[in-house]
Amino acid sequence: MIVVLDDQISTYQIEQIVSNMTAAGLPSTLGAQSKPCVLVVERAVSEERRKWVGTLPGVSHVVTTSDSCRLTSRCYRSESSTVTLERGRIAIGGNEFVVAAGPCAVESEELLGATADAVVQRGAVLLRGGAFKPRTSPYSFQGLGESGLDMLDRTRHRTGMPTVTEVLEPSQVDRVARSSDMLQIGARNMQNFPLLKAVGRSGRPVLLKRGISATVEEWLSAAEYILSEGNFQVVLCERGIRTYENSTRFTLDLSAVPVVKSLSHLPVIVDPSHSSGRVDLVKPLALAAAAVGADGLIIDVHVDSREALCDANQALAPEQFASLMGSLDRILTAVNRPLARLSSTSKPKN
Repeated sequence: MIVVLDDQISTYQIEQIVSNMTAAGLPSTLGAQSKPCVLVVERAVSEERRKWVGTLPGVSHVVTTSDSCRLTSRCYRSESSTVTLERGRIAIGGNEFVVAAGPCAVESEELLGATADAVVQRGAVLLRGGAFKPRTSPYSFQGLGESGLDMLDRTRHRTGMPTVTEVLEPSQVDRVARSSDMLQIGARNMQNFPLLKAVGRSGRPVLLKRGISATVEEWLSAAEYILSEGNFQVVLCERGIRTYENSTRFTLDLSAVPVVKSLSHLPVIVDPSHSSGRVDLVKPLALAAAAVGADGLIIDVHVDSREALCDANQALAPEQFASLMGSLDRILTAVNRPLARLSSTSKPKN
């Protein structure tokens, strides 16, 4: 059961509602930062008790939940949500289609800056780049860590592009949040529950990638952890799942986009780079994602992919990215959706 509270409710009123419900055997969890504020009761509740809760002063209305009807679902919020990145004034989930692009990993300030300049000139509005890289092999490049975060921070201030970068553990959340506009939870950490709770408490927008073997239900349940902490600024990212097919790095499940959109109000973007692992497949998969109803893309671009320290086989050159964006514009016109643009006057706030 989800108890939606009045917008102007006071802290005292919330405490009174929680106290009354607890005394009645209905302990609840408060989504403290959400608007509207909600209380979540993780147990079956009779119709009589639901009606009683609805009469408590400060309660707007009560939503009956099931395993498939919680904060992430359209049972709770029927209209589609929009996630806003303040520094770039970018909205993900609205009518505009958002493209994030940049290197898989931050390797140097020069390479990051050159790639950022290349992708923003060609229509990207969000800069991606990993300062911390969880790799299958412990001997692979693991990222530059905090120095990489500093490079991202300086680049976003110079270009005006908001940034998204991965966070690997709860202790990193505050530090990464100071240097990035959006926190990414990678596929390997989709069910790292302490990390999901930590980014939920951060209040920062979150990009949640689907786990490599996760069902749609498990993916939405992972998002529920973030929303239940009061953070409704969540964007889901389909990045391919592991199947028996080995002609691509993963199998891009484009059917998940309309499925999730029918179940959830959260925005959904697609990662055609990590799913395919192949430069030649990024463009057709990206165009298909736009056609199937995704809200955006996140794409690997590198100014010298032959020298890339991470996932070189899937990184587009700037010219290839320009070709993709030209074709993407035509697809979006066909589905009556404009491409998001970064305002030239938009600069990051301190």
